Order: sequence, then structure tokens, then C-alpha cells
Amino acid sequence: MCGMIYDFDCYVERRGTDSVKWQHYGPEVLPLWVADMDFRSPEPVIEALQQRVAHGILGYGAEPPGLRDVVVERLARLYGWHIGPEALLFVPGVVAGFNWACRQLADPGDGVLVQTPVYPPMLTGHTHLGLSRQGMELTRGPDGRYTVDMDAFEAALKPETRLFMLCNPHNPVGRVFTRAELSDMAEACLRHDVTIISDEIHCDLIFPGHRHQPIAAIDPSIAQRTVTLIAPSKTFNIAGLHSSVVIAENPALRARLEDGRHELLSNVNILGLVAALAAYRDGQPWLDAALAYLTGNRDFLAQYVREQLPGIAMGLPEATYLAWLDCRQSRIPGDPFRFFLSEARVALNDGAAFGESGKGFVRLNFGCTRAILAEALDRMREALQKLENQ
Repeated sequence: MCGMIYDFDCYVERRGTDSVKWQHYGPEVLPLWVADMDFRSPEPVIEALQQRVAHGILGYGAEPPGLRDVVVERLARLYGWHIGPEALLFVPGVVAGFNWACRQLADPGDGVLVQTPVYPPMLTGHTHLGLSRQGMELTRGPDGRYTVDMDAFEAALKPETRLFMLCNPHNPVGRVFTRAELSDMAEACLRHDVTIISDEIHCDLIFPGHRHQPIAAIDPSIAQRTVTLIAPSKTFNIAGLHSSVVIAENPALRARLEDGRHELLSNVNILGLVAALAAYRDGQPWLDAALAYLTGNRDFLAQYVREQLPGIAMGLPEATYLAWLDCRQSRIPGDPFRFFLSEARVALNDGAAFGESGKGFVRLNFGCTRAILAEALDRMREALQKLENQ
């Protein structure tokens, strides 16, 4: 057992616990891929779940009293975003939420704009909805930091474009887009009559020196054309409970979303709602400690890559617990994902899954103990050294 409530160096065994992250690959592989953390969830969340289960009846659940108020208060306190509780809709996951929004707010043949490289479900959801995907590449600078070329963005908004799917903070490149960047993108969308669907699931996982700006909070006119998705899942490491929030301030947009909802989406499960309330209400001390630990992991990783992984580069993530490693200048033959899996026994995410501009990259999840991170990096270094010595 770990001696401290917030002892993130404590290793919790996840093999044999039905963990997707830990059971997908063999026991000899260190999994630094899918985006969940290896940290024990906040004690208030665990206690709330235990109390609910102890009741003994787990029938259809309703939204717990106070959940809307807690979310509304949190948005106002952290981001200066003041909304009414009626703007909130609870859904079983952000991916389900943005696919649902695409279906309800666009017609077959309409275009959906995405910025690559980007979270893979954003690249594929349109295929099931009769929509066409339109893309523009983010611009990678010499320091690994990505920006938005606004001329390219404007040019990518075609007459058939009806939706823009924004990922902010961005997965996988780790950007926290500035208010100016967001404002420029939003204004372009308004000029072209494009609705914004903004995935802001990582909004609470922000590193020092940066601040999350909800795009809908910039201006009321932008709010009227925006659907935002947030969740406690990544923030408090409760992704398996599938509890997320859709924010739609425009009543007309909200009505379109609600039309036929119960035929398309299940309700959030009762334990997911209980966990969301406990996390948002009582989880901040845990989150503050987790962010301090993740900042240390990020900085350790950045230094290690810079000093000990030749030919590999990374920009410093401004948010998330995901690092985007550029392996294109290394001597790795072919796919770096397969190389590190076979030669280092470290599972990362294949950058090609994030779009054409992700080829030659891998995504690394540093939401783990420092010891596991160090061991994985040592394995990667040794694999690269063997390659150099061949």
C-alpha cells in the first residue's frame, strides 16, 4: 500500500485488472500509449462510488442533485465562462458526443474541417455519417511547437463546410491555443456560417505558464455557434466511467441536439454521474498534486529526449499528459511505433493514426510513475544505441 494520499510515485498493479492499457500488449511490454493515467483516482471519487454501490440497487439513474451547479460554478471560477445550467447536456463520452453533434448539426454531403495531426476518432467519425472530411495541417515550428496558418485555415473553409472540429488543448501536439488564435479561427467560422464543435476534454490538464480559454467564452456571437465538450474522465483518471458534458448555450442548437437523442445515445451510467459530481466538487486537491507531478514528468521526459535519444525531438507540451515525439531524423528504419514495440518493448501510439502529417511520429503517455517513465526511456535509448552500433 502507498503511504500518502497523493503519492504518485506509488506503483499500482494494473495487469490482471481488465485494463485496456495494460492487457493489450504482452506482460514484457511497458504501455505508454492509450490516454489514461496509472494513478489511483481521487479518494473522494472512490468513496462516493463505494457509498453508491453499498446501497445495493443499481437501476436506471437520474442526474444527481447539484451536478449542474458544480459544473457551472467551475466554468465560471476557472475560465470566467458564465453559462446557465440549462446549457448542459450529459452524454456517455466525448467521442460519442462529438459524433452525435456532427450527425445532428450537419446533413449528408456536408463538410467537416479538422486540423491534423489530430485525435484519430476526429478523422473517422464522418465516414459513418455521410459527411466529407476536410483537412488543414497545423504548422510545426523548429522548436516542435505547432501553430495555425490562418490563410490556410480560411482557404480550407469551403462552401460545403458546415462544421469545424476543434481540439483544444490539442491532442496529440499539446498546444493550448491562445485567445488570439481561437478568436481568429472563430471569426473565420462565423464569416463562413460554420458551426464549431470544440473538444476541450483536456482543459483542466494545463501546465504552468498557460491558461485554457474556452472558445465559446470569447464572445456571445461565438457561443451561439459553438458546441463544447468537456469531461472529468481525463482530468481525474475515471475514463472507464464514461461521463461527459456537452455545453450548448444556443437554445436552437440545443434543440437540434436533443431531437432524437434517446434513440441514438444511452444515458450516462449511474456510477459515472456519481463520480463526476464527486470529482468536480471535491477532486481539486488531488488534481493540483497530479499536475505538479505531471509537470515533473514532462520536464524529465523533455530533458531525456534532448540528451539521450539521438535523432528524436519533441515540443514541450503546454497541456495534457501526452508527448509528440518526432522520430524522422533518427536512423529508425520504417515505422518508429513498431521499432520501439519490437526492439524496446515499449508501446506508444503510432503517429500515422493521427493523420498523414503524423507519419514518423509517436505519441507517448507520461501519465505514469517516474520510475516506469524512466525505465521505458532507458529501453528506448538502448534500442537506439543498438541501431547505431549495427
